[in-house]
Amino acid sequence: MVTGISMLLPVACALIYGGDDVAALAISALVTLFIGIPLWWGFRKHHDLGIKDGIFIAAFGWVFVSALSALPFMIHGSIPSFTDAFFEMMSGYTTSGATILTDIEVVPRGLLFWRSETHLLGGMGFLTLTVIFLPHGMGGLRIFRAESSPGQVITKEKFHARNRDTMVRLWLIYLGLNAAQTILLCGGGMSLFDALCHAFGTVSTSGYSPYNASIGHYNNAYFDWIVIVFMFLGGMTFVLFYQMMRGDFHSLRINTEFRWYVGFMLFFCGVVSWLLWKENTYGLMDAIRYGTFQVTSLLTTTGFTTADYEKWPQAAQMFLYAVCFIGACAGSTTSGIKIVHYVVLCKFMSAAIKKLFFQPMSVIYVRLNQRPVDDTIIHLSVCYFIVNIFMVLGGGCVMVLTDDMDYVTAMSSVIATLMNIGPGFGAIGPSENYAFISDAGKWFLSYNMLVGRLEMFSALVIFYPSFWKK
Repeated sequence: MVTGISMLLPVACALIYGGDDVAALAISALVTLFIGIPLWWGFRKHHDLGIKDGIFIAAFGWVFVSALSALPFMIHGSIPSFTDAFFEMMSGYTTSGATILTDIEVVPRGLLFWRSETHLLGGMGFLTLTVIFLPHGMGGLRIFRAESSPGQVITKEKFHARNRDTMVRLWLIYLGLNAAQTILLCGGGMSLFDALCHAFGTVSTSGYSPYNASIGHYNNAYFDWIVIVFMFLGGMTFVLFYQMMRGDFHSLRINTEFRWYVGFMLFFCGVVSWLLWKENTYGLMDAIRYGTFQVTSLLTTTGFTTADYEKWPQAAQMFLYAVCFIGACAGSTTSGIKIVHYVVLCKFMSAAIKKLFFQPMSVIYVRLNQRPVDDTIIHLSVCYFIVNIFMVLGGGCVMVLTDDMDYVTAMSSVIATLMNIGPGFGAIGPSENYAFISDAGKWFLSYNMLVGRLEMFSALVIFYPSFWKK
């Protein structure tokens, strides 16, 4: 029902711009509502969900919603193939930004707005929106936990005891950031349509743009820096925004992950910008602008581009490739491995070395936010990191066998979809797209996007036979 109602905004957009996509969007909205209303009516009294129910809804809810959201493109004919339309919508909801469209600008405005609106809905986690409409209780909590990052368990971040109230506050902060960016972009001369589409893709760290050249279409330094700022904000833990709104800046100062986030950002932006200037790719100011934009885009798994970075020096590309494996903060709109896991792993390795060689009789704790971290959480971080690496290596082998592509493109396609980045390297670089990949490859990459968005475990546990036992 939420999906069907959300299609009404693109219908209004199509009417304003006089496109031929009004009927396709209106029919899709009605079909989706007619499917949703009976489901709601039949199960309206069942809210006592267990952890299995939450995982099941989280995993298959995204699939079901993506399939229904593909209807407008199929009915209109912009993307006649269900596989392609599903891939595009899964990419939108999971905030990946990977596209199969070879010419984005020929698609009607209403459909482009719907395409970007999926970022707005998926950025905060689509199912967190539905939790707002559930009664208070464990049902909403189960869904939220199934859709959340393990990093949120590590940092124990929550700021309100009632699930619905928590979601409302999260969404108000999220929508406030979208509104602020839209106003700033419009103030710089961008049209309201373009500003909304790019704001939807920035704060949600997603990457869909209504133009083939992405943000590079404007070649405008003001727009670039506005997008950089809001990509950075989208990569922050949203709990910190709430705490700062209450005047609690101490939480920001002691937040270990935030300090590392800023450190990672300064290091990679500085190195890439220096390499671009050193190799005379750009002048100093342009090197800082383009280098900072691309690092921020990939580190926050947004995927916007302002230049074809595959034409940059190999050293700069290597650092961008490394950035793809990081991701931003837990509890943000980003995907990827997440900085908090790197913090825990680094601190754990340091503690292990100290204990092994220097202080064998001591008890050394790993601390986050000035609090010790439980051993179970450390094991979770190690497991999460290892599974991500295995998924990348195994997925690259699958793509080589499925599509007979070169290993750079194969590995990059898995990294870009699993980490929900969008553009990558090779044949799926910033000036390319995913249209050439086979249907089997697109379904596999769609699954990778879902795994990355559900933070791995919820999308993998459904393959355990024990999950299906009563």
